[in-house]
Amino acid sequence: MQAFEYASPATLREAIALLGSRWGEADILAGGTDLLSLMKDYIHTPKRVVNIKHIPELNGIARTAAGLRIGTLVTLDTLAQNATVRAECPSLVTAALGVASQQVRNVGTVGGDLCQRPHCWYFRQGFGLLAKDREGRMLVPQGENRYHAIFGNSGPAYFVSASILGPALVALGAKFRVAGPSGPRDVPAGAFFQTPHAEDERENALKPDEILTEILVPPARSVRNATYEVRQREALDFPLATASVALRMKGDTIASASIVMGHVAPVPWLAEKAASILAGKVLKPDLLEQAAAAAVEGATPLSQNAYKVQLAKVAVQRALREAARIAA
Repeated sequence: MQAFEYASPATLREAIALLGSRWGEADILAGGTDLLSLMKDYIHTPKRVVNIKHIPELNGIARTAAGLRIGTLVTLDTLAQNATVRAECPSLVTAALGVASQQVRNVGTVGGDLCQRPHCWYFRQGFGLLAKDREGRMLVPQGENRYHAIFGNSGPAYFVSASILGPALVALGAKFRVAGPSGPRDVPAGAFFQTPHAEDERENALKPDEILTEILVPPARSVRNATYEVRQREALDFPLATASVALRMKGDTIASASIVMGHVAPVPWLAEKAASILAGKVLKPDLLEQAAAAAVEGATPLSQNAYKVQLAKVAVQRALREAARIAA
């Protein structure tokens, strides 16, 4: 690991002042489950590591007038065990518990999950975010791509978004509060995740001198929501495809719906056509099947990952059934 300066500020203002104006100057340490691996492999070589774990205002879960406020330092286990989250946002609970390691759930944070870097093996082996060889040729299209994107993969990014909580938060209409030298700003969850087009860009809307401070989830008591994950094994592994859904009901009729797929694109992938099929309709099994089929229309699998299309379809259908409380 490359030598670095270490700082442990006590306030958010101090933490922001310690960050750099360019990526690579400083990295933020929370749970450290992703950052330390990146540093050990020399993918990240920051000059300074800023530990934010001792800043009280970045922690806690509380109900506010605007909904549910989740601090960026809340651990995945705390999120999954919180009574309010369990009652109102089961989609988040399922996603958090999908991290099979109790040890990782105990230290991994909500903010860390939302900001973690791609797990693309080309990126992790030092070929860069966009996975190019020394001659500038793209490695993924004709290489080992069985875990890569089937949506939004026309180039130059082929990795899949690593966040497990992202799809559920996008479906729930959450906002992310970000703080920087100019003060706080709110970013819709769907706009927070971004597809980079150059190596010096990131996968989210954060600037190098900004910190994700909290997540604001609108009231979800009347929103039927669920997450379904398809994994290769029920161990410490990342999903092959996931789906998070949120159904806003008016009696037995779906007033509006949001369907977001995960691990199939460089960002959480919004299935707008599928959601439109559900709007204004009464919940029925055949309707959910139609929506699931529509969700994967337009998929463009690579040479080795066509299997993901069926997995994504299954994930959408089962998430919808769970949210609608319709037995298979």
